[in-house]
Amino acid sequence: MKIPVIHRNWSEPAEIMTDGFSLEITAKDVDALREASPNIPGENPIAITFLPGEDFNARIAATRTVRELGFEPMPHFSARRIRSEHEFQDYLGAVVEQANVRRCFVVAGDPATPEGPYSTSGELIESGAFDQLGITAIGIGGHPEGHPNMDENECFNVLQAKRDAIESRGMAPLIVTQFAFDADRVLAWLAVLRRRGIDAPVRLGVPGPAGIKTLLRFAKRCGVGASASVMTKYGVSLSRLMGSAGPDKLVDSISQGLGPEHGAVRLHFYPFGGVARTVEWINDYAARHSRSGQTLGE
Repeated sequence: MKIPVIHRNWSEPAEIMTDGFSLEITAKDVDALREASPNIPGENPIAITFLPGEDFNARIAATRTVRELGFEPMPHFSARRIRSEHEFQDYLGAVVEQANVRRCFVVAGDPATPEGPYSTSGELIESGAFDQLGITAIGIGGHPEGHPNMDENECFNVLQAKRDAIESRGMAPLIVTQFAFDADRVLAWLAVLRRRGIDAPVRLGVPGPAGIKTLLRFAKRCGVGASASVMTKYGVSLSRLMGSAGPDKLVDSISQGLGPEHGAVRLHFYPFGGVARTVEWINDYAARHSRSGQTLGE
């Protein structure tokens, strides 16, 4: 069975690490995305999160706006936050009908106790709802720094089972990782992923430029390692928290460390310091490296 291509540029190596990037927004970021849209390449994937406190109408409207702006919407589905099968079907049907959604991202979600019938993202995949409505690609989460409820072996086994379930239903799997500050750890995780035979394309999570305190707050919330040694490699001193930082060193280190053995890789940006600021950084980075003639892996 032929698996559809997820992104038109993934068949060839990227010349610059930021080529073909994706971006994550909340429903509240729609106006910011609209303002930044002239500086974002058309058809780039834009993920729409499934946050508590945001209603389905806001998420649907955000997804529709992403499509209207010429990008590829990728709405999130948080299994434990979905209160009923009817709610799941209605939301999925709405984004497909109103925004021509072709790819979705599934996570288990944060609640310790499910709010409805679904406990895992795998249950959403196995429901058959996505493939029945013509979804061609499903994103699943990767955790370079480990998972709070699973050891490394369990994590990879679950990831592989979800990859297999997606492919068995004729859809393309895509792995999107949690953001990280440590390029060495990200590259090591990616190498293990490939050695275990998981060959799905990967989007590596990168924090957009933001205030240092903001970055540390999100790191704590998401369980991301931010020790003094890690942050020093990232370019931040924990003794000086009043400034801001971008992911220059992180992206450079990933780019320099990648090889053919790491497979298909792109970047996925979490715009903690704002959409416009992240897009500006991406374009500045691409321009600098285009002028220098640097290519991916050099």
